[in-house]
Parts: sequence; C-alpha cells; structure tokens
Amino acid sequence: MRKFIHITIMFVLALVFINNPLTDQYVSGLKQETDAITVSKQKDSLYEEITAKKEEFSIPPQDAKIDPVWKAIPGLNGIEVDVEASYRKMRSGKKFNEDKLVYKQIEPKVKLKDLPPSPVYKGHPDKPMVSFIINVAWGNEYLSDMLATLKKHNVSASFFLEGRWVKNNPELARMIMDAGHEVGNHSYTHPDMKVISSARTREEIQKTNDVIEATMDEKLSKPITWFAPPSGSYRDETVKIAAEKNLGTVMWTVDTVDWRKPSPEELINRVLSKVHNGALILMHPTESTEKSLDRLITGLQEKNLEIGTVSELLSEKRIQNNNQDFGKNNNNNIN
Repeated sequence: MRKFIHITIMFVLALVFINNPLTDQYVSGLKQETDAITVSKQKDSLYEEITAKKEEFSIPPQDAKIDPVWKAIPGLNGIEVDVEASYRKMRSGKKFNEDKLVYKQIEPKVKLKDLPPSPVYKGHPDKPMVSFIINVAWGNEYLSDMLATLKKHNVSASFFLEGRWVKNNPELARMIMDAGHEVGNHSYTHPDMKVISSARTREEIQKTNDVIEATMDEKLSKPITWFAPPSGSYRDETVKIAAEKNLGTVMWTVDTVDWRKPSPEELINRVLSKVHNGALILMHPTESTEKSLDRLITGLQEKNLEIGTVSELLSEKRIQNNNQDFGKNNNNNIN
C-alpha cells in the first residue's frame, strides 16, 4: 500500500512539473539555444568559405599614371567580394554559389586628377568603353540628324564647342545640352594653341567657358570639365593653363578624318579597324559622319564596346560588360 502511495505521489509531481509554465519556458529556451547554435555554425561555415575564396575572385585597383607615349592614363577601380551581401544572397541555399557573389568597387590610390597636368589620349585599356569627341565650329546642317541618331541608340557623346560658334548659335548649343550630352571647351576663335601667347590662351579658354555658361544658364548641369585644343595643337603650357581653369586636356585615339569627306564605308572601316578599349573617337558634324553614325554605333556595340561621354570613359569606375572579367564570373552584381 505504501509503495502504491509513493508511486501515485511521484506521478502527480511529474504531471505538475511537465505542465508547469516555467518548465515550458525552460525547454523552449533550450530548443532556441540549440537552433541558434546550429544556425550560427551554418552561418560561420558559409562566412568562412566566402571569406576564404574572397581573394580568388578579387581584382586589385590600378593607379593612374603618366605613360611616356600616351601621356596621362586614367586608373581603374578594383573589385572585391562583399562578404555580407554575398552571404545574404546565399544563406537560403545554405551553400557557396559563385553565381550569387556580390562585388564592391575599390578605388585606386592615384587617380587622374592626382597626376600633374598632362593631355589624355585614351581611357584605361581594360575598360570596354569608347567615347565620341565631336568638335563643333561649323556643320550646323548636320547636327540635328546626328543628335537624332544618338538618341535612337540612347548614346551620350561629348560635344566640344567653339565659343564663337556658341555665341552665334545659342539655340543649337542648347539643343545639344537638352539632349543630355556632355559639353566641353574648344577655344573661342579656333586658333593654333601651340603658338599663341599665354595671355591669349587664358582668354580663349575663359571666354569660351563664360559664353557656354551664359548660354546654357540653368541647363548646364555640371561645370565644364574638358578642353580640346583645335586641330590637336598644344604645348605644355597650354595644358597647364587649362588645368588652372580646372579643365583636363583631351585629345583622341582614333580619327574619323571626316573633314576629308570619306564615304560612310570608308569612315566606318577606318574606325572599326583601329578601335580598342578606351578609344577616344574624333569626329565633326559633317555629311560623312551624319551618314555613318548609325552603322558606326551598331558596329562598336557588336564589338562589345559601350559608348559613353569623355567623363564616363576617363573615370575610374568599372562597368559591367560581357567582354570584361569580374573575378571568375561575368554576370555578378557590382556595387
């Protein structure tokens, strides 16, 4: 009988203990702690794998430099795996997946702006982009069609405007700006910048800046950044004076020679046979360029070359392009 009473008491106590809210909380806490440890181990394991492979998929930045032949060469951002963002994309699958790697760009220590004044003839050779440099001092009759073709392809170009031309053609100048293109300085009267005096050089550059800014008014979304010497003629002092005005001096890599009135086929073949990553392509508003531009843009895009403004081309920013290797995978996100 006594044994039966003991068993009954133990049974009742067990029921009370099991149904006690404090017991439920304790068991729940143990379960959560166990789950947290498991998740933490999974997270640590994935973190460790992403971190371990981080260097394998990274590319170091490249500093801007002065080349003895090509003068100033812009730098190029590197890329580095963003471990946190990559983990967030992979954690649902709980395993490493290089297709879900996310990169962030790393700036070089030396940028183009850090170099002493020097002309720029091309962009970085590893950047699959080119730019149209369109010098405007005449050729009004061809501008509208050229702008229409650029708009058709959603392409932005850099128009270098002669100051005297802007003064005489303010509506055309505004039309270029309204279309979203970059505007640069092409002197005021188109002189040979190599032989004119320092005082005249300053006047030519400043007067052009002034007339462009006055004509564009609030339409000028950012300061004028680049100066293109007429006919590509300059001396070292020209470049230094432009730098005093916060202007970089830009030349070209590939010349359409459109002023010689080549046929569209000749112009297109000339450019496409010489073009490369980082090329600055010189052109003017001419009949040859007007009739070539549509097919020229298509031909460049077929070569996996993006077309952007001079500022975009000469920036350190990397672009996503099927022809460029971002780590081991060409289709990753880049921040």
